[in-house]
Amino acid sequence: MNTKIFFALLALLTTILLSCRDNAKKELKTETVSFKKEGELRIFKKDSVILDLAIEIADSDYETQTGLMYRESMEEKQGMLFIFPEMAVHSFYMKNTLIPLDIIFIDEEFKIASFQKNAQPLNESGLSSRVPIKFVLEVNAGLSEKWQLQEGDSIAFTRN
Repeated sequence: MNTKIFFALLALLTTILLSCRDNAKKELKTETVSFKKEGELRIFKKDSVILDLAIEIADSDYETQTGLMYRESMEEKQGMLFIFPEMAVHSFYMKNTLIPLDIIFIDEEFKIASFQKNAQPLNESGLSSRVPIKFVLEVNAGLSEKWQLQEGDSIAFTRN
């Protein structure tokens, strides 16, 4: 009688372990994250407007840590503006970021201070501003070159 119970328990335990193993292999499915226009940003060369962008704004801890992660694409006239509470040297990385980006570092006077061009998807190397900054604008890779942006160009933005 004890042998039958032992084999029944062994069979039950084996079934449970195998079903747990199958569940562990299932992929987690995430929702597609889409662009949400929260404001508009203008880029200036001297006093001339060179372009207008729709922006998503990241100013909370969660938003600045997540940024453009898990996005599959972004339109040319869209970007994400990060707003930091204080001037500091900031470093970004491309963990879970699926699209190449130009990272534009902007000081407290709204002037472009430095760039990290063509940041590669999923690369976890730190990409530093090299100087203290207050804002960061992320756009699709290659656009800062296409728009001929330079250090000293400036921005202005409004929230919706």
